[in-house]
Amino acid sequence: MTDQSEPQFLVTPQGRRIAYHLTDGTGPAVVFLGGFKSDMQGTKAVFLEEWARRSGRSFLRFDYSGHGESDGAFTDGAIGDWFEDACAALGLLGGKLVLVGSSMGGWISLQVARAMPERIAGLVTIAAAPDFTEDSMWAGFDDAQKATLANAGQVALPSDYGAPYIITKRLIEEGRNRLVLRDPLPLPFPTRFLQGTADADVDMSVALRLLDHATGDDMRLTLVDGADHRFSDAACLNLIVSSVQDVMALS
Repeated sequence: MTDQSEPQFLVTPQGRRIAYHLTDGTGPAVVFLGGFKSDMQGTKAVFLEEWARRSGRSFLRFDYSGHGESDGAFTDGAIGDWFEDACAALGLLGGKLVLVGSSMGGWISLQVARAMPERIAGLVTIAAAPDFTEDSMWAGFDDAQKATLANAGQVALPSDYGAPYIITKRLIEEGRNRLVLRDPLPLPFPTRFLQGTADADVDMSVALRLLDHATGDDMRLTLVDGADHRFSDAACLNLIVSSVQDVMALS
């Protein structure tokens, strides 16, 4: 089994140096895609890795550029860059994949599923935030914030998770090339959307819109009463694992 004490690194085709942890095991490999300004040391990623080890299952977690232990500045990145990082990380794995996408990682996992559906055995999203740069950030900016973004190239948004988020003009504009809720979104594999009813960052309406918009023969949305955006208490973590096992059993 791969040593997990220190991350390994890969260089993407675009030249970005990405940190990752790969657990050897049987397939389909499970891949965790983290959220906006999150990293692969989060509770959900580590919990899934521990489950994968116990189960003898192949598992990959990684940091996008500008996140965690990967190189680069967060403010230099955009959704397309992080999608490319994810595709490069997936290149470490052969065969079919089960994607587990959290928040922004849910959006990126949907882009991956659209780009390479033949490789996807199943999809689990956790508080997925598709198109959030447009539908949440840009749509929520007032005129002063939009003017600041246009003139200064960035605007600061308060965060419940620490320092303010610096939102760049490029993040907003490049995100418009990555939207998944405006065009057909076929998901031709078992798909489980998980969403907390007390999520203050991604409203339940986003999960309902995603379920209504995507097409597939086996899609289910599970709402967890009282769960917040972190979705990391014991019950939520166990639900994530059972959802992964569910899609695996059907793949």
